[in-house]
Amino acid sequence: MPSANPATTPVSVDEDVIEGRYAELDGYTVGFESHKQDVDPAPLFAGLPDDRCQSRHWGVVTSGQITFRWADHEETYVEGDAYYAPPGHLPLMTAGTTLVEFSPTDELEATMAVVEKNLEAVSS
Repeated sequence: MPSANPATTPVSVDEDVIEGRYAELDGYTVGFESHKQDVDPAPLFAGLPDDRCQSRHWGVVTSGQITFRWADHEETYVEGDAYYAPPGHLPLMTAGTTLVEFSPTDELEATMAVVEKNLEAVSS
């Protein structure tokens, strides 16, 4: 049975705002994320339907808090909470938040392709 561990999964992203370790497990990506700063990444989702994340996520907040915003409401999850975020959300990260999150790999990759393109545009 496939598994992943934050101690053995290599760092994939190490930026000022986030450190992320990601492993693919039978069609799902598990992410171990540590958010270093408060950040509203909403502009990075521009170009996706409704300019919002289109991937589903299931996760557990291991410290801090995360807020998901939809067009009609928002939900905040804190340490110890398990969550499900359907498509059409925007995340809001708080410094010091760590989480373990599962996402369908195909949905996540399609979303991240747009996010990475927007990151490149901001960096140039």
